[in-house]
Amino acid sequence: MAESRPSKLVIRAFVDREMQKPDSGKKEFILPVNPEQISRSFAIKSDNKPSAGAQGAAGRYQHTAPEQLKLDFTLDGTGTIYGYHKSQQGKDVPKQVKDFQDVVYFMSGKIHRPRLLKILGLGVEFYCQLSSLQITYTLFKQDGTPLRAKVSATFTAYSEPKRRVREQDKNSPDLTHIRTVGEGDTLPLMGYDIYEETHRYLEVAKVNQLNNFRKLEVGRELFFPPIAKTENE
Repeated sequence: MAESRPSKLVIRAFVDREMQKPDSGKKEFILPVNPEQISRSFAIKSDNKPSAGAQGAAGRYQHTAPEQLKLDFTLDGTGTIYGYHKSQQGKDVPKQVKDFQDVVYFMSGKIHRPRLLKILGLGVEFYCQLSSLQITYTLFKQDGTPLRAKVSATFTAYSEPKRRVREQDKNSPDLTHIRTVGEGDTLPLMGYDIYEETHRYLEVAKVNQLNNFRKLEVGRELFFPPIAKTENE
């Protein structure tokens, strides 16, 4: 069953690398009002250093940087914003800020690091971790208590290693691959799809500790390690 899309932006916290176990203590933070701005940034890193004795550079590709998502939104304690989410109604601004930081910023005692996050809603589904947070207080009571805060939070995309390999789906034989065994799959043919050679299957069987490589279990994940070709191949 597909996960329902919330009408407000929700930030959910997880304590495992696979992001299957929500944090039972700090499960989520619901933005009480829709963000003023959602921005996503992408970057490709290149080596633009020119060769000796040459003008310009070819811009050799190095890597694609993780995507970043930035949220700009308001936390309010005046009670005057229509449609403010009930989870934060009646709370002063410092308490709302702490609720937000508990989910995205403060270290979890279970994993000894800040939590991994999933941002969901308003057309967004983003697995990430917080990279920067700025809170600007803009309105105060006479006693100095903040009545309103502008929050600017930037999150960097996170991809659990197995999922990252699946999403990249690179076919180069010098990279690690993960494949799920389907009906009719054989180790030599699966190896050929990656290495363009059939004789590598014994190495793959050894890596995966297969006792019988001729009878593969459907649904099992197999690792295909990077294998460099020799000069005479």
